[in-house]
Amino acid sequence: MSIYLLDKTLQVDITYACEDLELEDNICVSVIERCPPAEKILCAGQTHLFLTPTEARILGEALLEAADLSDSGRHK
Repeated sequence: MSIYLLDKTLQVDITYACEDLELEDNICVSVIERCPPAEKILCAGQTHLFLTPTEARILGEALLEAADLSDSGRHK
């Protein structure tokens, strides 16, 4: 799954690294930045974060909770 942020200058890919099945942290979050150097927010143009299933669920739940709070704040 690819998600594009910041006017499509930041690509976030989330994949299950099946080749790393024996590893506990086999869910890969890749962040790829494509913008002029003056606009960069990352030191590297690409980085990878490997998560365990538990960590991925916690991250997902935190994002959903923040989205719900944002939605409820708009409807007041």
